[in-house]
Order: sequence, then C-alpha cells, then structure tokens
Amino acid sequence: MGLLARLRDGLSRTRQQHIRLFDEVAEREDVPARRSRPLDSETADEIEDILIAADVGLAAAQRIVAALRSAGPEAMGFRDRLKREIRTILDAVPAASGNGHRPHVMLVVGVNGTGKTTTVGKLAKRMKAAGRRPLVCAADTYRAAAVEQLTVWASRADVDIIRPTTGADPAAVVFDALTAARARDLDVVIVDTAGRLHTRVNLMLELEKIARVTAREVEAAPHEVLLVLDATVGQNGLVQAREFAAATGVTGIVLTKLDGTAKGGVAIAIAHDLRLPIQFVGVGEGIDDLLPFSSDDYVDALFEQRW
Repeated sequence: MGLLARLRDGLSRTRQQHIRLFDEVAEREDVPARRSRPLDSETADEIEDILIAADVGLAAAQRIVAALRSAGPEAMGFRDRLKREIRTILDAVPAASGNGHRPHVMLVVGVNGTGKTTTVGKLAKRMKAAGRRPLVCAADTYRAAAVEQLTVWASRADVDIIRPTTGADPAAVVFDALTAARARDLDVVIVDTAGRLHTRVNLMLELEKIARVTAREVEAAPHEVLLVLDATVGQNGLVQAREFAAATGVTGIVLTKLDGTAKGGVAIAIAHDLRLPIQFVGVGEGIDDLLPFSSDDYVDALFEQRW
C-alpha cells in the first residue's frame, strides 16, 4: 500500500465522522451562482463547527473561515479553496533543518502512553532502510518495561541498542550510547527518554541534564528533539507541547495513533498554534506504520473526494 493510501486509511475516522459533512456544504457552495458571493454567516458558522469538532482548534478554524469569506470571484471551487487554506497553514511552519554532525543525536520526548518507545523503534527502522546506521539508547530507567519494550523494537528494526545497568543515571546511559556510536562509526543515536508529565519539574530538569551531556560530547547536540503526541487526546496535546517546547527546545512533532481517532484535524492546530513541524505520523502498530508528514498528502487524504 502506498503512503497516501495508508494515510487515507489512518484518517478515515476523522473523514467519516466530520469532514464528510463538508460534502453538502461544498455541493451547495460550488454551484456557479454562489461562487462569486461572499460566504453567508450561517454557512460560515456551519464550517467553523465542523472544523472545531475535528479538533482543528478555534483559532485555526476562524482563520480558515475568514479566508473563505474573503475569497472573491475565482474559478477555484469551494472545496479547493478550503484545501488551499489548510495547506497554507501547514506549509507556513519552518521545515526541520538537518546538519552534518556525526553522530546525529535525536532525543524523543513525551508523556507516557503516547507511543514514544515504539516510535523510537519505527524511526530506527526507517533510518536503516534509508541507508543510515542508527543506534537506539534506552534512557528510560524509570518504567520497568521500557527497556525490554525498546529491546524488542530494536530487534525488529535490526539495530543495536545501549541498555542501562541497574540503577543507572539516564544521562550516563546517553553518554555510553554516544561513546558506542563513535566507536562503531554509527550515524545516528536515537534516545528514548523517560515519559514525563510536563508538570514534573524534576524530570524536566533531568531532560535538560541529558541535553547538556549530548552537547558536551557532540557538537551542537541534541540536533533534534522530537515530541511524541497522541492524536487521540486532541487539543490536550497542545498543552503538553507548549510546556515541552518551553523546557526542551522541541524541534518537531511525531503525531501518533492517527488511525484510532476522529480528531485528525489536530495536525492543523499544531501547525497554526505551535508553529512546529510535524515530521512523522503514526497510522498503525506495525514497524512500518510511521509515515513522513506531507501537507499535500494529508490534505488530499482528509478531503478525499468520492465522486
């Protein structure tokens, strides 16, 4: 199955429960007699309600509706104007930039239950398939099953893993991983950090310590800090993201469990409210079910036409 088809499947619940309601609006607004007219207040409110129900967020929904209301006479149909405005929001976010440092150090952060550890394994698999040589680091020394879980995923991805000894300090485990990566001439170190609530100050300080260790050992590290958000929590994920971004310098988002929610519009809210790039989306439990995010593919899958 191609990437677009897999993304379409992942967004099916959002599309079926919310976006399908645009069908009758689009059919009503796309007739030539209405295209040149301003959007009336009743239709504008209807569209805003649909967007908010899909967890697009109030601010982004209001921006989209305002753009539709201000659109003058044009050949482009209503649905295409809507898709264009959403693409504009998604594409306005600065893209994540790479660098040439080796090993490339990536911290994966987030609260427990978001799919953080499985995301590390999926990232490692993607990188290896692309010809890179990743190493995963099990720096979650708090959750009893975290190391065992990551070991299973590392085995599935066929990559090396650095595990902690009993009672090891997470920053010390990261140091060992960086040392091993240099000794083995590996390209990337992906660090699975302990799941933490953004309100736990001690755990946030520990994350800062990990970042200091990486900066001391590798120039400009950490080069990426990926925050894993669970799409099923919708707007609540934005609260987490703001706090993590303030504490850890988040550079990008991995949006997981997109296949299990009708709140797939939260990707638009993330781009509009946080101005952080969504780098990957999770659309299933398999090791290959982590897809690179594309605004064009996302919008096409969300507003799939069936006629």
